[in-house]
Amino acid sequence: MHRPIVVAFAVLASGCSLERVLLDGQLAATRKASTSFDTLEDLEVAKIGAGSSLVQLEGMHVLAPDQKDALFLLLQGYAGFTSAFVEDEWEQAYDRGDDDAEAFHAERAKKNYDRAIGYGTELLEQTAPGFVAAQKNRDTIKGYLQGIGRDDAETVLWLGIAWMGRGAVAAERAEIVAELFIGEALLERANELDDSMAYGLGLAALGAYHARSPDAELKESAALFDRSFAKTQRKALTPLLLRAQNLACVSHDEKGYRALLEEVLAAPDFPAQRLENTIAKRKAQRYLGAPRLKRCAF
Repeated sequence: MHRPIVVAFAVLASGCSLERVLLDGQLAATRKASTSFDTLEDLEVAKIGAGSSLVQLEGMHVLAPDQKDALFLLLQGYAGFTSAFVEDEWEQAYDRGDDDAEAFHAERAKKNYDRAIGYGTELLEQTAPGFVAAQKNRDTIKGYLQGIGRDDAETVLWLGIAWMGRGAVAAERAEIVAELFIGEALLERANELDDSMAYGLGLAALGAYHARSPDAELKESAALFDRSFAKTQRKALTPLLLRAQNLACVSHDEKGYRALLEEVLAAPDFPAQRLENTIAKRKAQRYLGAPRLKRCAF
């Protein structure tokens, strides 16, 4: 019997439609190829492409609501798009003193992070039911996450990043701030499983959280940033930017703040993180401007 006929019989016998088989294959290939996006340098191409990809993924999700690759790509896509582009517009509005635009883009960012968290929650509930029920307190969420294995580490990482991102853009909402312990637990578990994911981004994101105020856990923050830098020998620039924006700022270390941002601006090309680094360089230039220096009380 010819192989195509065998495959067709297998599809029919399993109760799967050929359409779903093809969709599953397309999404698996899309996830595998998604790292090529990181090599882009033109921010407009990246922004338009990322937005278009999210729309396409939303359609695929409608066709296959339980498809795990689609759920992951939507989680990662919304978290990454919001951090890279929506938050950038929010920060620019803050820097020019445009209160209306600042509020508008903060709400956009919050809603996009909500969407990322929603898809990440769906995915975790599929693979390890009980995530929502475990959100009662620190002990229950940490206990639940101990049951999460290496196969779901990327989901835990990006869900944690989205959770913390939402907290940053909606810091005035008590109900969101009250749930930051969930994001902290997610990032802690992601780093336990594999702290090299996304070039040490989980370490840097947790480091930023521990530098959320002058009386927070600043020594722990510094240690986490140092670990993150070591993952790529300081070639990935987002952790450097986050240390300046958070730890150096809240500790009133102007010399360290300026040195980190100048290092970002002077860094050579790192093809595997070209897009992230281009975004970091753009932000570093702005963070050396008067509004950001004033924000840090320099």
